Amino acid sequence: MDINEIARLAGVSRATVSRYLNNGYVSQEKRRLISRVIQETGYVPSQSAQQLRTGKTSLVGIIIPKVYSQSVSRMLAGITEEFVGTSYHTLLSNTNNDPAEEIRCLRVLAERPRVDGIILIATVITANHLDTLKSLSSPVVILGQQLDGYSCVYNDDYRATFEIAKLALRKGRKPGFIGVREDDIAAGEMRRRGFVDACHAAGIEPEPEAFAIGDFTVESGYLCCEQIMDNVLDVDTIVCASDDMAYGAITCLREYGHRVPEDVQVTGIGDSELSRILVPSLTSAHLFFKTSGREAAKMLLDAMDKGDEIPRQIKMGFEVYGRNSTR
Repeated sequence: MDINEIARLAGVSRATVSRYLNNGYVSQEKRRLISRVIQETGYVPSQSAQQLRTGKTSLVGIIIPKVYSQSVSRMLAGITEEFVGTSYHTLLSNTNNDPAEEIRCLRVLAERPRVDGIILIATVITANHLDTLKSLSSPVVILGQQLDGYSCVYNDDYRATFEIAKLALRKGRKPGFIGVREDDIAAGEMRRRGFVDACHAAGIEPEPEAFAIGDFTVESGYLCCEQIMDNVLDVDTIVCASDDMAYGAITCLREYGHRVPEDVQVTGIGDSELSRILVPSLTSAHLFFKTSGREAAKMLLDAMDKGDEIPRQIKMGFEVYGRNSTR
């Protein structure tokens, strides 16, 4: 079964079938005839033939930093839902938070096979990232970080952390902060800056020993909380840059005999499902990860299908939910 046979069975020209398959103009009557024949015969267009004819692969590359992250899974849900019903198929590359592997994935996806577009869920952006991005011919959308000159969808990490720290500091005067590496501008630098500025707004100067660096995991939250308690006497509030690290901090506090929130308050960022059912439920900032994934996919579809080359940037909003882990 080929395009000529479809044309004969539908009673239309080969050119009309070709326009139909490539989303060109075809009258409603002829579109109905061709669609019926394709459904009855089960005809599937040759992907390689279409690629030769159009220069497109109908493939989209998605590069993620890790597979076990709740925020990443919510972004992926939004991305993949937006591609349902389109002609595109997605290829997933996991980099395990390795910047060098991220760059390699960018190059591989752009060369073998050449994808029509790439969504990069970014953590750090190095000079090598910038050089690689400039060399790509396929459109790219950055998700999770702001990068001038590129289409981006990112969170208001600074303001989300500022507001949640502000809430906690109504009843806290000796705060600590569990963050992540600061070359991750969004989750590292911006969330730390939001915490520090909220402290200053409350008339508090956080002690240098009140800062600890984790890696988004529950275990690192536990160890960082332990470090802060060892270094800061009478800490009464711990603001965490992620929900998972907040879970680790709560576990650590309990094992050391501290009550949450009576003795020490704890907050997170992300508002994962566990934050609502944990005891005590976790005060957290809801970031719209799934919606940001959908917006990134829409941007990429516009670039691939409409040739929209104008960089666009969307900063997502947030919501703060005060729950039982704060007073």
